[in-house]
Amino acid sequence: MRLYAALILAWAVGAVACRPPAVPEPVSTGIPEASPASLGFDSTRLDSVTAYLRTQVDSAFPGATVAIGRHGRMALVAAVGHYSTTDARPVTPQTLYDLASLTKVVGWTTACMQLVDQGRLDLDAPVSRYVPEFRGPQKDQVKIRNLLTHTAGFPPDLPLWQDTGNREQAFALADTAPLANPPGTTYVYSDVSAIIGEQVIERITGGRLDQYLAGHVFGPLGMMATRYLPPASWKPMIAPTEIDTILRHRLIWGTVHDESADRLGGVSGNAGLFSNALDLSRFAAMLLAGGAWDSLTIVHAETIAEFTRRQDFPTGSSRALGWDTPSPPSSGGTRMSDHAFGHTGYTGTSIWIDPGRDLFVILLTNRVNPTRANLRIAKVRPAVADLVAQALTHPEL
Repeated sequence: MRLYAALILAWAVGAVACRPPAVPEPVSTGIPEASPASLGFDSTRLDSVTAYLRTQVDSAFPGATVAIGRHGRMALVAAVGHYSTTDARPVTPQTLYDLASLTKVVGWTTACMQLVDQGRLDLDAPVSRYVPEFRGPQKDQVKIRNLLTHTAGFPPDLPLWQDTGNREQAFALADTAPLANPPGTTYVYSDVSAIIGEQVIERITGGRLDQYLAGHVFGPLGMMATRYLPPASWKPMIAPTEIDTILRHRLIWGTVHDESADRLGGVSGNAGLFSNALDLSRFAAMLLAGGAWDSLTIVHAETIAEFTRRQDFPTGSSRALGWDTPSPPSSGGTRMSDHAFGHTGYTGTSIWIDPGRDLFVILLTNRVNPTRANLRIAKVRPAVADLVAQALTHPEL
Protein backbone atom coordinates (compact mmCIF):
# COMPACT_ATOMS: atom_id res chain seq x y z
CA MET A 1 0.00 0.00 0.00
CA ARG A 2 2.86 2.33 0.90
CA LEU A 3 4.55 1.52 -2.40
CA TYR A 4 1.33 2.31 -4.30
CA ALA A 5 0.95 5.63 -2.49
CA ALA A 6 4.56 6.49 -3.19
CA LEU A 7 4.10 5.77 -6.89
CA ILE A 8 1.00 7.96 -7.03
CA LEU A 9 2.87 10.78 -5.27
CA ALA A 10 5.83 10.43 -7.64
CA TRP A 11 3.49 10.54 -10.65
CA ALA A 12 1.75 13.66 -9.34
CA VAL A 13 5.04 15.43 -8.68
CA GLY A 14 6.31 14.48 -12.11
CA ALA A 15 3.12 15.68 -13.78
CA VAL A 16 3.41 19.06 -12.09
CA ALA A 17 7.08 19.28 -12.99
CA CYS A 18 6.34 18.53 -16.66
CA ARG A 19 3.47 20.99 -16.87
CA PRO A 20 4.48 24.13 -18.80
CA PRO A 21 4.78 27.16 -16.55
CA ALA A 22 1.83 29.54 -16.54
CA VAL A 23 2.35 32.62 -18.68
CA PRO A 24 1.86 35.71 -16.48
CA GLU A 25 -1.16 37.81 -17.28
CA PRO A 26 -0.05 40.71 -19.49
CA VAL A 27 -0.01 44.29 -18.26
CA SER A 28 -0.68 46.63 -21.16
CA THR A 29 0.53 50.18 -21.38
CA GLY A 30 -1.47 52.40 -23.69
CA ILE A 31 -0.21 55.58 -25.27
CA PRO A 32 0.41 58.49 -22.86
CA GLU A 33 -2.67 60.27 -21.58
CA ALA A 34 -3.35 63.99 -21.96
CA SER A 35 -6.19 66.26 -20.95
CA PRO A 36 -9.08 66.26 -23.41
CA ALA A 37 -8.89 70.04 -23.70
CA SER A 38 -5.25 69.91 -24.80
CA LEU A 39 -6.28 67.51 -27.58
CA GLY A 40 -9.17 69.62 -28.84
CA PHE A 41 -12.03 67.96 -26.97
CA ASP A 42 -14.74 69.32 -24.73
CA SER A 43 -14.25 67.08 -21.69
CA THR A 44 -17.93 67.07 -20.70
CA ARG A 45 -19.01 66.02 -24.18
CA LEU A 46 -16.31 63.38 -24.29
CA ASP A 47 -17.54 61.96 -21.00
CA SER A 48 -20.90 61.47 -22.67
CA VAL A 49 -19.34 58.57 -24.61
CA THR A 50 -18.83 56.61 -21.40
CA ALA A 51 -22.24 57.65 -20.10
CA TYR A 52 -23.88 56.42 -23.29
CA LEU A 53 -22.06 53.08 -23.18
CA ARG A 54 -23.24 52.54 -19.62
CA THR A 55 -26.83 52.74 -20.88
CA GLN A 56 -26.09 49.87 -23.26
CA VAL A 57 -24.78 47.41 -20.66
CA ASP A 58 -26.93 44.25 -20.51
CA SER A 59 -28.77 45.49 -23.59
CA ALA A 60 -26.23 45.64 -26.43
CA PHE A 61 -23.43 43.82 -24.59
CA PRO A 62 -22.39 42.64 -21.11
CA GLY A 63 -19.29 44.86 -21.07
CA ALA A 64 -17.18 47.19 -23.19
CA THR A 65 -13.97 49.17 -23.25
CA VAL A 66 -13.37 52.30 -25.27
CA ALA A 67 -10.20 54.17 -26.15
CA ILE A 68 -10.12 57.56 -27.89
CA GLY A 69 -6.94 59.36 -28.86
CA ARG A 70 -5.48 62.25 -30.85
CA HIS A 71 -2.00 63.47 -31.65
CA GLY A 72 -0.37 60.41 -30.12
CA ARG A 73 -2.10 60.88 -26.76
CA MET A 74 -5.03 59.20 -25.06
CA ALA A 75 -7.99 61.49 -24.42
CA LEU A 76 -10.25 58.83 -22.90
CA VAL A 77 -9.96 55.19 -21.91
CA ALA A 78 -12.86 53.67 -20.01
CA ALA A 79 -14.56 50.39 -19.22
CA VAL A 80 -18.23 49.72 -18.51
CA GLY A 81 -20.20 46.65 -17.54
CA HIS A 82 -19.00 43.18 -16.63
CA TYR A 83 -17.38 40.12 -18.15
CA SER A 84 -20.48 38.20 -19.16
CA THR A 85 -24.11 37.56 -18.37
CA THR A 86 -22.99 35.10 -15.69
CA ASP A 87 -19.78 36.81 -14.53
CA ALA A 88 -20.34 40.02 -12.56
CA ARG A 89 -16.68 41.03 -12.38
CA PRO A 90 -16.29 44.55 -13.79
CA VAL A 91 -14.26 44.82 -16.97
CA THR A 92 -11.23 47.11 -17.05
CA PRO A 93 -9.10 48.61 -19.84
CA GLN A 94 -6.85 45.55 -19.40
CA THR A 95 -9.69 43.14 -20.24
CA LEU A 96 -9.01 41.09 -23.37
CA TYR A 97 -11.58 40.65 -26.12
CA ASP A 98 -11.81 38.30 -29.07
CA LEU A 99 -11.18 40.75 -31.93
CA ALA A 100 -12.93 38.59 -34.56
CA SER A 101 -12.51 40.30 -37.97
CA LEU A 102 -10.34 43.08 -36.59
CA THR A 103 -7.78 40.30 -37.03
CA LYS A 104 -8.00 40.97 -40.76
CA VAL A 105 -6.62 44.50 -40.42
CA VAL A 106 -4.58 44.43 -37.21
CA GLY A 107 -2.92 41.16 -38.24
CA TRP A 108 -3.13 39.96 -41.82
CA THR A 109 -3.35 43.36 -43.56
CA THR A 110 -0.46 44.75 -41.52
CA ALA A 111 1.68 41.77 -42.51
CA CYS A 112 0.75 42.42 -46.15
CA MET A 113 1.80 46.07 -45.81
CA GLN A 114 5.17 45.11 -44.40
CA LEU A 115 5.85 42.55 -47.12
CA VAL A 116 4.88 45.07 -49.80
CA ASP A 117 7.34 47.50 -48.21
CA GLN A 118 10.04 44.85 -48.45
CA GLY A 119 9.27 44.05 -52.10
CA ARG A 120 8.34 40.48 -51.19
CA LEU A 121 4.64 40.79 -51.99
CA ASP A 122 3.23 42.10 -55.27
CA LEU A 123 -0.37 43.26 -54.96
CA ASP A 124 -1.03 42.62 -58.64
CA ALA A 125 0.51 39.16 -58.75
CA PRO A 126 -1.74 36.12 -58.97
CA VAL A 127 -2.32 34.31 -55.72
CA SER A 128 -1.08 31.11 -57.32
CA ARG A 129 2.43 32.59 -57.55
CA TYR A 130 2.64 32.23 -53.78
CA VAL A 131 0.21 29.34 -53.20
CA PRO A 132 0.40 26.88 -56.13
CA GLU A 133 -2.32 24.75 -54.53
CA PHE A 134 -4.78 27.58 -55.16
CA ARG A 135 -6.29 26.25 -58.35
CA GLY A 136 -9.54 25.86 -60.25
CA PRO A 137 -11.51 27.63 -63.00
CA GLN A 138 -10.56 31.35 -63.24
CA LYS A 139 -8.42 31.18 -60.10
CA ASP A 140 -5.35 32.09 -62.12
CA GLN A 141 -7.00 35.53 -62.45
CA VAL A 142 -7.29 36.11 -58.70
CA LYS A 143 -4.73 38.67 -57.55
CA ILE A 144 -3.53 39.59 -54.08
CA ARG A 145 -5.35 42.90 -54.50
CA ASN A 146 -8.59 40.97 -55.02
CA LEU A 147 -8.13 39.22 -51.69
CA LEU A 148 -7.69 42.54 -49.89
CA THR A 149 -10.70 44.17 -51.55
CA HIS A 150 -12.99 41.12 -51.26
CA THR A 151 -13.35 40.95 -55.05
CA ALA A 152 -11.75 37.54 -55.61
CA GLY A 153 -15.10 35.91 -56.35
CA PHE A 154 -15.39 33.87 -53.16
CA PRO A 155 -18.68 33.17 -51.39
CA PRO A 156 -19.04 34.86 -47.98
CA ASP A 157 -17.77 31.77 -46.18
CA LEU A 158 -17.03 28.08 -46.53
CA PRO A 159 -18.20 25.46 -44.02
CA LEU A 160 -14.66 24.49 -43.03
CA TRP A 161 -15.85 23.44 -39.59
CA GLN A 162 -18.27 20.93 -41.12
CA ASP A 163 -16.28 19.51 -44.01
CA THR A 164 -12.72 19.30 -42.63
CA GLY A 165 -11.04 17.87 -39.57
CA ASN A 166 -7.80 19.83 -39.23
CA ARG A 167 -5.80 22.83 -40.42
CA GLU A 168 -4.31 21.14 -43.49
CA GLN A 169 -7.68 19.88 -44.71
CA ALA A 170 -9.24 23.30 -44.15
CA PHE A 171 -6.59 25.03 -46.24
CA ALA A 172 -6.96 22.40 -48.96
CA LEU A 173 -10.72 22.95 -49.14
CA ALA A 174 -10.31 26.74 -49.30
CA ASP A 175 -7.67 26.43 -52.03
CA THR A 176 -9.77 24.18 -54.29
CA ALA A 177 -13.32 25.44 -53.66
CA PRO A 178 -14.96 26.94 -56.78
CA LEU A 179 -15.44 30.67 -57.13
CA ALA A 180 -18.95 32.11 -56.88
CA ASN A 181 -18.24 35.09 -59.20
CA PRO A 182 -15.64 36.00 -61.83
CA PRO A 183 -12.61 37.64 -60.18
CA GLY A 184 -12.66 41.42 -59.97
CA THR A 185 -16.31 41.87 -60.89
CA THR A 186 -18.24 41.73 -57.62
CA TYR A 187 -17.66 42.84 -54.04
CA VAL A 188 -18.60 40.10 -51.57
CA TYR A 189 -17.18 40.38 -48.06
CA SER A 190 -15.62 36.96 -47.50
CA ASP A 191 -13.60 35.32 -44.75
CA VAL A 192 -12.13 33.07 -47.43
CA SER A 193 -10.03 35.98 -48.75
CA ALA A 194 -8.13 36.28 -45.48
CA ILE A 195 -7.78 32.51 -45.11
CA ILE A 196 -6.16 32.31 -48.55
CA GLY A 197 -4.20 35.47 -47.73
CA GLU A 198 -2.84 33.90 -44.56
CA GLN A 199 -1.29 31.15 -46.65
CA VAL A 200 0.36 33.77 -48.86
CA ILE A 201 2.03 35.36 -45.82
CA GLU A 202 3.14 32.00 -44.49
CA ARG A 203 4.64 30.90 -47.82
CA ILE A 204 6.60 34.14 -48.13
CA THR A 205 7.86 34.23 -44.54
CA GLY A 206 8.33 30.51 -43.98
CA GLY A 207 6.51 30.56 -40.65
CA ARG A 208 3.03 30.64 -39.20
CA LEU A 209 1.15 33.94 -39.23
CA ASP A 210 1.06 34.28 -35.44
CA GLN A 211 4.83 33.91 -35.25
CA TYR A 212 5.40 36.54 -37.91
CA LEU A 213 3.10 39.07 -36.26
CA ALA A 214 4.57 38.51 -32.81
CA GLY A 215 8.07 39.20 -34.09
CA HIS A 216 7.40 42.00 -36.57
CA VAL A 217 4.32 43.88 -35.31
CA PHE A 218 3.13 43.19 -31.78
CA GLY A 219 6.55 42.74 -30.20
CA PRO A 220 8.08 45.92 -31.64
CA LEU A 221 4.95 47.90 -30.70
CA GLY A 222 4.96 46.61 -27.14
CA MET A 223 1.49 45.11 -27.57
CA MET A 224 2.01 42.60 -24.78
CA ALA A 225 -1.61 41.43 -24.61
CA THR A 226 -2.17 40.95 -28.34
CA ARG A 227 -1.82 37.43 -29.64
CA TYR A 228 -3.41 34.35 -31.06
CA LEU A 229 -3.97 31.34 -28.79
CA PRO A 230 -3.91 33.08 -25.41
CA PRO A 231 -2.55 30.75 -22.73
CA ALA A 232 -4.90 29.22 -20.18
CA SER A 233 -3.45 31.43 -17.45
CA TRP A 234 -4.86 34.48 -19.27
CA LYS A 235 -8.41 33.14 -19.27
CA PRO A 236 -9.57 35.09 -16.17
CA MET A 237 -8.94 38.39 -17.96
CA ILE A 238 -10.66 37.40 -21.23
CA ALA A 239 -14.30 38.34 -21.80
CA PRO A 240 -16.29 35.22 -22.80
CA THR A 241 -18.15 35.17 -26.09
CA GLU A 242 -21.00 32.90 -27.14
CA ILE A 243 -22.62 29.85 -25.62
CA ASP A 244 -22.18 27.61 -28.66
CA THR A 245 -25.15 25.28 -29.02
CA ILE A 246 -24.33 24.09 -32.56
CA LEU A 247 -20.68 23.09 -32.94
CA ARG A 248 -18.67 23.06 -29.71
CA HIS A 249 -21.56 22.86 -27.21
CA ARG A 250 -19.99 25.00 -24.53
CA LEU A 251 -19.29 28.59 -23.54
CA ILE A 252 -16.55 29.94 -25.81
CA TRP A 253 -14.08 31.54 -23.42
CA GLY A 254 -10.41 32.07 -24.11
CA THR A 255 -10.58 30.37 -27.51
CA VAL A 256 -11.55 31.88 -30.85
CA HIS A 257 -15.26 32.38 -31.47
CA ASP A 258 -15.10 32.09 -35.27
CA GLU A 259 -15.73 28.51 -36.38
CA SER A 260 -13.42 28.58 -39.42
CA ALA A 261 -10.56 30.02 -37.39
CA ASP A 262 -11.18 27.35 -34.79
CA ARG A 263 -10.85 24.64 -37.45
CA LEU A 264 -7.56 26.28 -38.47
CA GLY A 265 -6.26 25.74 -34.96
CA GLY A 266 -7.05 29.23 -33.71
CA VAL A 267 -4.60 30.98 -36.06
CA SER A 268 -6.23 32.45 -39.15
CA GLY A 269 -6.11 35.53 -41.31
CA ASN A 270 -9.80 36.18 -40.77
CA ALA A 271 -10.03 35.83 -36.96
CA GLY A 272 -8.23 34.59 -33.87
CA LEU A 273 -6.51 37.62 -32.36
CA PHE A 274 -7.20 38.66 -28.77
CA SER A 275 -6.28 42.11 -27.50
CA ASN A 276 -7.39 45.03 -25.36
CA ALA A 277 -8.07 48.71 -25.93
CA LEU A 278 -4.71 49.80 -24.50
CA ASP A 279 -2.68 47.67 -26.89
CA LEU A 280 -4.80 48.75 -29.84
CA SER A 281 -4.22 52.40 -28.95
CA ARG A 282 -0.54 51.81 -29.68
CA PHE A 283 -1.40 50.22 -33.01
CA ALA A 284 -3.71 53.09 -34.02
CA ALA A 285 -1.19 55.73 -32.92
CA MET A 286 1.47 54.03 -35.02
CA LEU A 287 -0.69 54.20 -38.16
CA LEU A 288 -1.55 57.86 -37.50
CA ALA A 289 2.17 58.59 -37.11
CA GLY A 290 2.82 57.29 -40.62
CA GLY A 291 4.00 53.88 -39.47
CA ALA A 292 6.62 55.19 -37.03
CA TRP A 293 6.99 53.97 -33.46
CA ASP A 294 9.81 55.38 -31.35
CA SER A 295 12.89 54.87 -33.52
CA LEU A 296 11.29 52.09 -35.58
CA THR A 297 9.43 52.14 -38.86
CA ILE A 298 6.75 49.48 -38.67
CA VAL A 299 5.22 50.34 -42.06
CA HIS A 300 6.12 53.08 -44.53
CA ALA A 301 3.72 56.03 -44.68
CA GLU A 302 3.24 55.68 -48.43
CA THR A 303 2.14 52.07 -48.00
CA ILE A 304 -0.35 53.00 -45.28
CA ALA A 305 -1.79 55.67 -47.59
CA GLU A 306 -2.19 53.15 -50.41
CA PHE A 307 -3.77 50.46 -48.23
CA THR A 308 -6.26 52.87 -46.64
CA ARG A 309 -7.32 54.55 -49.89
CA ARG A 310 -10.71 53.52 -51.28
CA GLN A 311 -10.04 51.36 -54.32
CA ASP A 312 -13.32 52.11 -56.13
CA PHE A 313 -13.69 48.77 -57.82
CA PRO A 314 -16.11 47.35 -58.41
CA THR A 315 -18.30 50.45 -58.54
CA GLY A 316 -20.03 51.11 -55.26
CA SER A 317 -17.60 49.29 -52.98
CA SER A 318 -16.24 51.26 -50.02
CA ARG A 319 -13.28 48.96 -49.49
CA ALA A 320 -9.66 49.97 -49.30
CA LEU A 321 -6.96 47.26 -49.12
CA GLY A 322 -7.98 45.20 -46.13
CA TRP A 323 -9.58 48.22 -44.49
CA ASP A 324 -13.01 49.75 -45.05
CA THR A 325 -13.83 53.43 -45.53
CA PRO A 326 -16.93 55.38 -44.44
CA SER A 327 -20.04 55.05 -46.54
CA PRO A 328 -23.62 55.34 -45.30
CA PRO A 329 -24.59 53.55 -43.19
CA SER A 330 -21.18 53.27 -41.54
CA SER A 331 -20.09 51.86 -38.20
CA GLY A 332 -17.84 54.95 -38.12
CA GLY A 333 -20.87 57.23 -37.90
CA THR A 334 -21.63 60.25 -40.04
CA ARG A 335 -18.81 62.63 -39.17
CA MET A 336 -15.56 60.92 -40.15
CA SER A 337 -13.41 62.84 -42.61
CA ASP A 338 -12.80 61.70 -46.18
CA HIS A 339 -9.58 59.81 -45.46
CA ALA A 340 -10.85 57.80 -42.48
CA PHE A 341 -10.57 54.02 -42.43
CA GLY A 342 -11.75 51.31 -40.09
CA HIS A 343 -13.15 47.84 -39.58
CA THR A 344 -15.52 45.87 -37.39
CA GLY A 345 -15.47 42.44 -35.78
CA TYR A 346 -18.40 40.04 -35.45
CA THR A 347 -17.99 39.66 -31.69
CA GLY A 348 -18.73 43.37 -31.21
CA THR A 349 -15.42 45.10 -31.85
CA SER A 350 -14.49 48.07 -34.03
CA ILE A 351 -11.68 50.47 -34.77
CA TRP A 352 -11.86 53.71 -36.73
CA ILE A 353 -8.88 55.88 -37.57
CA ASP A 354 -9.23 59.38 -39.03
CA PRO A 355 -5.96 60.86 -40.34
CA GLY A 356 -7.76 64.09 -41.24
CA ARG A 357 -8.30 64.73 -37.54
CA ASP A 358 -5.39 62.63 -36.22
CA LEU A 359 -8.04 60.70 -34.30
CA PHE A 360 -8.85 57.10 -33.40
CA VAL A 361 -11.89 55.47 -31.80
CA ILE A 362 -11.60 51.91 -30.49
CA LEU A 363 -14.60 50.03 -29.12
CA LEU A 364 -14.34 46.46 -27.83
CA THR A 365 -17.36 44.48 -26.63
CA ASN A 366 -18.56 40.89 -26.37
CA ARG A 367 -22.00 41.53 -27.82
CA VAL A 368 -22.32 37.82 -28.76
CA ASN A 369 -22.54 36.82 -25.11
CA PRO A 370 -24.65 34.85 -24.53
CA THR A 371 -25.87 34.67 -28.14
CA ARG A 372 -25.11 36.18 -31.54
CA ALA A 373 -28.80 36.99 -31.94
CA ASN A 374 -28.17 40.32 -30.17
CA LEU A 375 -27.65 42.86 -32.99
CA ARG A 376 -27.91 46.11 -31.02
CA ILE A 377 -24.20 46.82 -31.51
CA ALA A 378 -25.07 47.99 -35.03
CA LYS A 379 -26.56 51.17 -33.52
CA VAL A 380 -23.97 51.57 -30.78
CA ARG A 381 -20.90 51.80 -33.00
CA PRO A 382 -21.97 54.81 -35.11
CA ALA A 383 -23.47 56.49 -32.04
CA VAL A 384 -20.12 56.30 -30.25
CA ALA A 385 -18.22 57.62 -33.26
CA ASP A 386 -20.62 60.55 -33.65
CA LEU A 387 -20.42 61.41 -29.93
CA VAL A 388 -16.64 61.54 -30.24
CA ALA A 389 -16.85 63.80 -33.28
CA GLN A 390 -19.33 66.08 -31.51
CA ALA A 391 -16.93 66.40 -28.59
CA LEU A 392 -14.25 67.95 -30.80
CA THR A 393 -13.88 71.68 -30.23
CA HIS A 394 -11.09 72.10 -32.77
CA PRO A 395 -11.47 69.34 -35.40
CA GLU A 396 -8.94 71.04 -37.62
CA LEU A 397 -6.12 71.03 -35.04
